[in-house]
Amino acid sequence: MMRTMSVVLAASAMLALPLAAQQPGGMMGGQGMMGMGMMDSMMAPMMRSMATAPERLLLRKAALHLTSDQVSQLTTLRDAARPVRDSAAQQAMMHLREMDEVMHTAAPDTGAVRHHFEAALRFMGDAHLAMLNAAARSRAVLTDDQRKQVDMMAASRRGRAMMRRGGGMQHE
Repeated sequence: MMRTMSVVLAASAMLALPLAAQQPGGMMGGQGMMGMGMMDSMMAPMMRSMATAPERLLLRKAALHLTSDQVSQLTTLRDAARPVRDSAAQQAMMHLREMDEVMHTAAPDTGAVRHHFEAALRFMGDAHLAMLNAAARSRAVLTDDQRKQVDMMAASRRGRAMMRRGGGMQHE
């Protein structure tokens, strides 16, 4: 039971990475762990793209002065992406649980580990892609001024997060 819970938590964390990384301090809460600079630089393009995720824009509808038509379009995009993302996440979770079971045998079959690991990554990628596609379509719903405002808000969040982590990447 604890092993399954650990797998569920690990997969949830991986699937939540795009949203968590947008929060102040990212997933690690500003800890200077080795490799976090590399993770930040790898995730930065996706984080910038997720600034226009429909759920994020809907949370800021007043600040962005979204019209009722824009709210309707964004709600439709959000609701269409959710089942695709959730289905892919469920498939990823299934493969992570299977991989966990294989890893906890007396002599784990590395072929089975590889199969489940690669399948989990593929499904996690599908879940992220569903969110990125929704964000791309949502960006097109905005006016030029609204896009500029969202971009400025995202840049401001990134700047604050870097300051909390001590000014950016740490080199050894």
